Amino acid sequence: MGLYDRNGILETKKRPRVFPEQRPWQELQWVRRRLDTTLVFNYPIQCNEYGDGGHMSNEIDLAQIKRAAHNAVPLTFKTYTLPHETEIYLDRVLESFLTELGQEKLKEPLSYCLRELAVNAKKANTKRVYFLEKGLDLNNDREYEIGMKNFKQDTFDNIQYYLQKQKELGMYIKVIFQTKGPALSIMVRNNVEISRKEQMRVFDRLARSRAFSSLEEAFATVLDSTEGAGLGIVILVLMMKKIGLSEDCFGIDSEEGETVATLTIPFSEIHLEQLDTLTQSIVKEIDTLPQFPDNIVNLQRLIADPNSEITDIAREISVDPSMTADLLKLVNSAQFMLPKRVDNIVEAVKLVGTKGVRNLLYSYGTQKVMGEKYSEMRSLWQHSYRCAFYAYYIAKSFKKKKELLDDVYVGGILHDLGQIVIASLHPDLLDRITKICKDKGIPSRMLENFTVGLNHAEVGALIAKKWNFPDQLVTAIRFHHEPLQAPAGSRDIVYCVYLANTICDIERERVGFEQVHTPVLRDFGIDTEGQLNKIQEKLSKLFDDQRQKFQ
Repeated sequence: MGLYDRNGILETKKRPRVFPEQRPWQELQWVRRRLDTTLVFNYPIQCNEYGDGGHMSNEIDLAQIKRAAHNAVPLTFKTYTLPHETEIYLDRVLESFLTELGQEKLKEPLSYCLRELAVNAKKANTKRVYFLEKGLDLNNDREYEIGMKNFKQDTFDNIQYYLQKQKELGMYIKVIFQTKGPALSIMVRNNVEISRKEQMRVFDRLARSRAFSSLEEAFATVLDSTEGAGLGIVILVLMMKKIGLSEDCFGIDSEEGETVATLTIPFSEIHLEQLDTLTQSIVKEIDTLPQFPDNIVNLQRLIADPNSEITDIAREISVDPSMTADLLKLVNSAQFMLPKRVDNIVEAVKLVGTKGVRNLLYSYGTQKVMGEKYSEMRSLWQHSYRCAFYAYYIAKSFKKKKELLDDVYVGGILHDLGQIVIASLHPDLLDRITKICKDKGIPSRMLENFTVGLNHAEVGALIAKKWNFPDQLVTAIRFHHEPLQAPAGSRDIVYCVYLANTICDIERERVGFEQVHTPVLRDFGIDTEGQLNKIQEKLSKLFDDQRQKFQ
């Protein structure tokens, strides 16, 4: 996404204003238009494809948004190539607009819908350039079929060229927010007319969406998504249904040389579904989970008792051979870097400390309870150990707080606890969500929320609360995908687990650098993708070295 050029225009009758704290190329330039009350935002953004680099301003003019929201003034943003940075900016504008209207709860579904319509408009523009370059007629059925055969791969391989051509030809995308009475209109316009064939494909997807009662059902059906109006439109319509709206709220047509896609959201008809069938089954499943085994509960009591001796704790551990093996494995791991192997359980407890043993019990007890019930445990645990290892070394290298290390490690071990329950109740659902989100570049937690009713981080936190895990650990599990929402006092542990998990996801090609939360990167002093890559390479090598050593 960072290869895309970035451009936009903001027209307004206000006097020019700039923000002095920004770099010159980031300044927000305001221009006057005599005959147009439409607001257009102009932010010159350096394009990485030309080797310049840089970041778009984070400034949002809340006064302009407030004025637009309460006076039915159309707030318009124009771009030629819709880079990822512009998508993020538009997302923040949408959030501010909804907040002003008291409709923050609609942010996630409308964010997806906005992105889907904008990306489809960009694809339509790119398609025109591609067909023009190939000398093919978009309206000829035979030539259309020939062109679409290699369109996706050809444009992906040479996206810089086609985006630059779009800009040279003046092919734009406009995103317009406007209140219309008790409703919000989100309009996406691009200055090429939709062909009859393309429009029929959209109508076909709308018709298909009527056959599905839920997003889960749609994901379980194989759909042709070779073009933008494929699965994305189906998800859009089903998301509208999820918040109580019909497909009539969405429309697409041609108007004076432009394709116009419109979402109209009448706030009076909104009703968010709280608990669907799958959500209820998850809550019920959590309620049926057994408590920790008695020997673990006894150990927790011993550790909490200030009068307990190390030998008492060691004796209780030694009764369970599996727990003993786990403790010795932990002590002899690279985490402690001991000069010689430790085989004495009393010595191991002394080295780990009571807090370390306590945290060991959370991960060990979870494996005992969940491992006996769910077959999905094994593959998930492999990822969790890598994440825990990464989190530990990130905390050790960057935070330099010894008291943080144990909490971070066990947070990494247990962060995906909720995935086990979801996967067991709805096989393949998480895999399908992951694939769709990877293809479309959207957060998986958003689709989890709208399919399952809860995302796996929330499910994991519910399980952790059931088992009386400490607040720090519950928070690490709950916010490991949403670190910026974590309570300020827990951000060190949450940020470490989040970054570790994100690096693992980058390794698995589930996310890209541009999707990593910038404030978290800054917290660790990471400014570039190259820096993060070096950290990832170092962590991966350390982990592989340890795995070979202890196999």
